Amino acid sequence: MYKILVINPGSTSTKIAVYDDETPLIEKTLRHDSDIMDSFNSITDQYEFRKDVILKELNKEGINVKDLDAVVGRGGMVYPIESGVYEVNDLLKRDLKNAVMGEHASNLGGLIADDIASSVGDIKAYIADPVVVDELQDVARITGHPLLPRQSKFHALNQKAVARRYAKNSGVKYEDINLIVAHMGGGISVGAHYHGRIIDVNNALDGFGPFSPERAGTVPAGKLVDLCFNGDYSKEEIKLMITGKGGLVAHLGTNQAHVATERAEKGDEKADLIIRAMAYQVAKAIGSASVVLKGEYNQIILTGGMANNPVVLRHIKEYIDFMGKLTIYPGEDEMEALSLNVLSVLRNEMESKEYNPKMINSASV
Repeated sequence: MYKILVINPGSTSTKIAVYDDETPLIEKTLRHDSDIMDSFNSITDQYEFRKDVILKELNKEGINVKDLDAVVGRGGMVYPIESGVYEVNDLLKRDLKNAVMGEHASNLGGLIADDIASSVGDIKAYIADPVVVDELQDVARITGHPLLPRQSKFHALNQKAVARRYAKNSGVKYEDINLIVAHMGGGISVGAHYHGRIIDVNNALDGFGPFSPERAGTVPAGKLVDLCFNGDYSKEEIKLMITGKGGLVAHLGTNQAHVATERAEKGDEKADLIIRAMAYQVAKAIGSASVVLKGEYNQIILTGGMANNPVVLRHIKEYIDFMGKLTIYPGEDEMEALSLNVLSVLRNEMESKEYNPKMINSASV
């Protein structure tokens, strides 16, 4: 039996879990007072505070860190890397501390994991499938201007987890099949999985692809430029229009899809139109992914929180039923996915990788 501590920092909370192999011993969401969080100058400055909160909770639950076999943290905004499990090394810690790809609470995951693992002495710390996983084929990176290449930022952890789950349930290797995976949560990402690599996927964070509960997705570039220079909005306000206050928030004033669909079901015509438009854009992205795979895909998978929403699913199915081969894995379990990744390493079913952001291999179909 392997005992694994999982750490997943969010903006105002830190999720922790301890697993004995596949069995969760504890699962906790440690919520942090907003006044305390506001007192820190940066996310990196929260490091000691969050680590102490985690250690106190583990002690309260009777978990001795000396009994752990590994610690895994949610991968942060480091330089683009391939999918996989990465042992925390000095280079990774440096890039997490320096927030090389932006400030994000998940940057603390690997740092705290390494500190706790080091305190034990003979175990390792890991991260797995961070949002910056980059397996794009070269042709997918090109846009109409060399200063604006496409970037890979998406729900890599859940996309990979459900893809491997489907492969396992089907008795095949993930590396031997092609899948289309649509993650539908606060952000939406639709990935084309070709023989174990996500060779095309929309940037679900910075404005590309379907709009979502909180994100604007692809918007008309000319109109966006006009907004940037009309003098009415600051740079920060424009960024919030794209991520945070876009999508359902901008149209309907809520980031909860179930609230929007309830309004639509009660006769709110605007809510109905916006929900249908979001589903329409997801369906279009799925169709695009099928073209990337040249029509050769084994399954379409819908996952994420909105995969629990029957109204959203119904509207998407109206467009993609003709494509067949549909599986739904509602929700996302980031904690379990992180634990299972590391468990595969401990069982020698998978090799951990060395963080080296220059080692990005392109793929082509």
